[in-house]
Amino acid sequence: IEDRVAFDRLPLWVRALSSVPLPVWYAIAGLFAWLAEYVFRYRRAVVNAQLQRCFPDRDAAWIGATRRGFYRNFGQVSVEIIKVATISEAEIDRRVTLVDSEPARATLDAGQSIVIVPSHNCNWEWTLLKLSIGMGHPLDAAFKPLHDRFGDRLMLTIRSRFGARMITARRLLMRVLRHRGPARIVAMVADQDPVSSMARHFTQFMGIDTAFFVGPEVIARASGLPVWYLAMRRDARGHYRVTFEPLAAAGEALPEGELINRYARHVEALTRERPADWLWSYRRWKVRR
Repeated sequence: IEDRVAFDRLPLWVRALSSVPLPVWYAIAGLFAWLAEYVFRYRRAVVNAQLQRCFPDRDAAWIGATRRGFYRNFGQVSVEIIKVATISEAEIDRRVTLVDSEPARATLDAGQSIVIVPSHNCNWEWTLLKLSIGMGHPLDAAFKPLHDRFGDRLMLTIRSRFGARMITARRLLMRVLRHRGPARIVAMVADQDPVSSMARHFTQFMGIDTAFFVGPEVIARASGLPVWYLAMRRDARGHYRVTFEPLAAAGEALPEGELINRYARHVEALTRERPADWLWSYRRWKVRR
């Protein structure tokens, strides 16, 4: 999709669904989670297999409890994404807290852009919205266009609600190198399987030889920008804490692949700490060496 255009105004039915209060949506999310796990069995075999592969020392009871926690949390995140269409800046600001962001803010205030790489732990969409309003600087975020034109326009619209500029991932590097304006945040979620890219780096992740996108490292090497990992944790239902964890200093000379190795270790540490919050329904290990 080359000519990607946001909606001037979201369709009425989208706004109507999104306007339902979150407490009501959370009640519905519980039903969604139960149906997904036990009735439709949505990717249940995938979730089980990946949990068993990543946690071979855990028994069946632990795997089952973690799977149930995943579906429960996945249901909550799903309705929170529906809410993005109408949620206010004040609501996002109240529900998502940034922790240890001062070094990143100081870098931006000094006129240097930064690279941030979240992961699919908890609600990555709310992380984007919080960064859009909570850092005081523009945000460029990588986006993989969807094949469905309506879905593509919808996600483009809601992700850019608070000013984020959504850029296709293959164009992000050139946009960073050509940028001559104010300091900005360059964001990309990079823990997906790099199925569509031949540029890959393999490293150990959850005890498995795993392929990662190299985009964050390529951009950091070419631009000399500092890099932070954003670790998102759920403090309570609908309330999150996002911690800035440094991955690389500005201009730091790293061996090839080291930045991705560091990123993988940070994502793994968070996933092992809170296993139910990672996106286990996604087939993560399709690409093999």
